[in-house]
Amino acid sequence: MSGTIRVDVPLGDRSYPVLVGAGARHELAPVLRESKLTAGAQRAAVVTQPGIGVDVDPGIPFEIFEIPDGEQAKELASIGELCSGFARFGLTRRDVVVGVGGGVVTDVAGFAAAVYHRGVAVVHVATTLLGQIDAAVGGKTGVNLAEGKNLVGAFWQPAAVLCDTEVLDTLPERELRAGLGELAKYHFIGSPAAQRWLAKSGGNLAELPIDERVAACVAIKAEVVSSDETESGRRALLNYGHTLGHALEIAGRFDLRHGEAVAIGLRYAAEVARLLGRIGDDRVAEHELVLDAYGLSWKLPPDVDHDEIIELFGRDKKAADGITFVLDGPDGLEAVPGVDPGVLRSALERM
Repeated sequence: MSGTIRVDVPLGDRSYPVLVGAGARHELAPVLRESKLTAGAQRAAVVTQPGIGVDVDPGIPFEIFEIPDGEQAKELASIGELCSGFARFGLTRRDVVVGVGGGVVTDVAGFAAAVYHRGVAVVHVATTLLGQIDAAVGGKTGVNLAEGKNLVGAFWQPAAVLCDTEVLDTLPERELRAGLGELAKYHFIGSPAAQRWLAKSGGNLAELPIDERVAACVAIKAEVVSSDETESGRRALLNYGHTLGHALEIAGRFDLRHGEAVAIGLRYAAEVARLLGRIGDDRVAEHELVLDAYGLSWKLPPDVDHDEIIELFGRDKKAADGITFVLDGPDGLEAVPGVDPGVLRSALERM
């Protein structure tokens, strides 16, 4: 497709393309025909939400399966309902699931594909900025429990991802902002791909045209994922800002979208790193400048219960050896286990 940027996620014989550009969703049928994982598919189960409003044509017989709007769709009941629907439709192991939507859809559709028949191919058509630059790429799927976010899931790489930047024009401003928090994160990853794209953009990814901005984030994530597919080490760096972000989301009374919560989490992680002597005032100020450039608030909501938040830190899926935080430091980001709760409380008070 003319004008589409292709970024490959290099995973050996499971490598797959991410196509970025206006109208990329129209490449779905050719992609299904050409991918070795989907070339023999006879039917497609299209998973979406009522408010998405993006039509796709898989080029083969398909049925649409709608899940509820919002985070409430990310529950185990949704997976059971989808798999039952797939079975009634006659979906076989050789067929394909197509997720059309944002991060909720790609998480749920991907997880359902991973467990139905012990794994069927999935292709994502990401329709939000958050989905395009993060959730749809990398194979992490999952749903929430009352005890925490994304505690049940699987690593299940897609056969392809289509990031149609044309559909971003229809998103409400707040939905776009929800993606900008994740985009801000990529400024601090420190990978070779991040350095190349930051140099191209003059140090600020926000200055790039939207297609290149999305492609930059995909390239950075692809590089990290290819080096650590199942998050045993370096991939945890992609969770920068997420420990507080997820805690705020689980607490559930602050009216924060994911990216907005992550933005606060980025600034908070910088504060924790400063209190631990890992970074200085200048680096903290750099975090604030990046967040300000995207128009993101980094102030902690005024009615946060510090005890509740610290308890939620302990439920985070990274917490294998005490409370673990991804923190900035002299050598870049690092997953730091056993962070002192007293330091975390002090950082909350300083926010």
